[in-house]
Amino acid sequence: MSHQTNTALYFDMELFLHNARETRIQGQELELLLTRWADWLPSLHIQKLPEPGVLAVWLDESVEKAVDDAWKESPSRSFMLNALAQTMCMCAVHEAIPEIEDAGCAPSPLFSVSLGNALNRAGLPCAPDGLTVARRYAVITPYPFKGGCEICALQGNCPQQKSDKNFSVTLPGHEQ
Repeated sequence: MSHQTNTALYFDMELFLHNARETRIQGQELELLLTRWADWLPSLHIQKLPEPGVLAVWLDESVEKAVDDAWKESPSRSFMLNALAQTMCMCAVHEAIPEIEDAGCAPSPLFSVSLGNALNRAGLPCAPDGLTVARRYAVITPYPFKGGCEICALQGNCPQQKSDKNFSVTLPGHEQ
């Protein structure tokens, strides 16, 4: 099991704009976002868990609180900070597994009590039932890369499955 918090994680403006559903942002907003990015980097956790073969990326509860607190002052700012937190998690995933950026999504593994226990041991809190994570900003995906949408446990409920943006293939030996 490895643990790292990457202080050199790069801000992906294109991904952020996509997540925020924006085509441009003002300079003052960008300054705020970059400040928050730097502030939140110590709250970012990246764990490669060889057993059960997943990458776990998450942000601490303090980031969730910051986004919630921003809602009281400005719903639009809270929305932007929410998109920033999502972007931070996905930037870390893209850095750890570059194939996911090309595939267009990070497939979700089938959640189980044993996966929940492994995540808890790694420091990512799970719900008492052990079947969901207890962090709002978290990504769990197979590691190393095994395929995209075709191996995802959320296939039937994924909004991306309804689009024509499925670019990935399943690697031989990793079919469901």
